[in-house]
Amino acid sequence: MNNSRRKFISTLSAVAGGQIFLSPLIGKATPFISLNETVTVAQIINRFIKEVPAGVLKQTVDTLKSGSMDMEVKGIVTSMFATVDVIRKTIAAGANFIMAHEPTFYNHEDAVDWLKNDPVYQYKANLLKENNITVWRCHDYIHRMIPDPVTMQTLAKLNWTKYADKKVPNLITIPSTHLKDLIKHCKNKLGIDQLRYIGDLQQDCVRLLMYPGAVGRNTHISGLDYFKPDVLICGEMSEWETAEYIRDARSKGDHTALMVLGHIASEESCAVFLVDWLKEKFPDIKAQFIPSGNSLKFA
Repeated sequence: MNNSRRKFISTLSAVAGGQIFLSPLIGKATPFISLNETVTVAQIINRFIKEVPAGVLKQTVDTLKSGSMDMEVKGIVTSMFATVDVIRKTIAAGANFIMAHEPTFYNHEDAVDWLKNDPVYQYKANLLKENNITVWRCHDYIHRMIPDPVTMQTLAKLNWTKYADKKVPNLITIPSTHLKDLIKHCKNKLGIDQLRYIGDLQQDCVRLLMYPGAVGRNTHISGLDYFKPDVLICGEMSEWETAEYIRDARSKGDHTALMVLGHIASEESCAVFLVDWLKEKFPDIKAQFIPSGNSLKFA
């Protein structure tokens, strides 16, 4: 072993807390990010997109909401939402790059024309600008990874990975349990105070269909028709759409139940996936997950 190689392995050992390891990037012949090398926002985003089978998307909401692609990254925060509170914590942590899963400015496309004179928008936009914080939304790309890390992370948190269908992970077959116990399980595992449901609390549940986030009525209803689950579990839905469909279906004689976890509770674990990915691919940049928390409370 020559001196340069010995020094290299010694450096790796120190970074790994005394454990010598080989980076997965080396095994895949991917350029290794060396110690103290400057890394830009663009490099991190491009590295993530390389792992998405669909590649670069022509139309996507995954754009910068503030900042610059050329900015040197000092530290990274992952979160479900880049809320004002998350931004303040990012500043306090000395980080300057936020990877958020959901919109920053209150609509799916982050269109701001209608907000230009709004004081809340102006405060948030100025807070980001004055502190040189770049925000990138990672939504479309992460959902196009195979399997979808958002679904897989939520399944893992619920201890349902082993029950998920290999081809369609959203379809889960569990040992028979009552709806009331299924609700309790989800509340405990996902840290939910209360959730909304439709169904008989004593009914048996075996076949579950889970759609984290807000995939919409078409996916909900077509999934119900195709998979015929005992329970549809979703992040959120319009009350006048999916909920009314299931209410009418039960009146018709069907037994499908509905559980609404809340959008944040159903998807926030994706931000944990992102921080783990960052620590693996860019180990020299401090990355941390900051929960955005639930915007709503129950009285």
